[in-house]
Amino acid sequence: MVEARYTHVSIVADDLEESVEFYESVFGLERIPTPDFEERVQWFAVGDLQLHIVESDAEPPAFNHHALHVDDFEAVYRAVRDHGRAAVEPLPQIDRGFVDGEPPVYVVPSGAVQFYIRDPAGNMIEVNYPDADDLDDSVVRNVVERTDIAPPGPGEEPAPIYMDE
Repeated sequence: MVEARYTHVSIVADDLEESVEFYESVFGLERIPTPDFEERVQWFAVGDLQLHIVESDAEPPAFNHHALHVDDFEAVYRAVRDHGRAAVEPLPQIDRGFVDGEPPVYVVPSGAVQFYIRDPAGNMIEVNYPDADDLDDSVVRNVVERTDIAPPGPGEEPAPIYMDE
């Protein structure tokens, strides 16, 4: 049987420097050695995996996204709110969007948190944190249950975002 695992995700950017600044300032990602391709590219370490940003005129996909776990959700939440080119992406299937001007943060049945944003190039990012109960409600004031996800039936466990749940 074949064993497969991800090594990296590649995304497009219309302005490489702007996207590099975004991923460094919002997520604290660190640049790693990057080959000298014909197109402009920057690679980042993301845990044991990599994020590759490629400067291109191509449009980012409307729905496809990559997901990042963060260990300090409030810091990322603040950084996104404060960043001039980051945009929060409310889920259209959920009735509640921005409440009192605060971006929505979604809780799935397992108790994990999801926060959807767009980087400066328009790529969608799902920001994940494992436990909604850990959130500081003075910082994250618009927590919304994912009503579009059916809860598990009797004796069933919620589908995990994290494989070690």
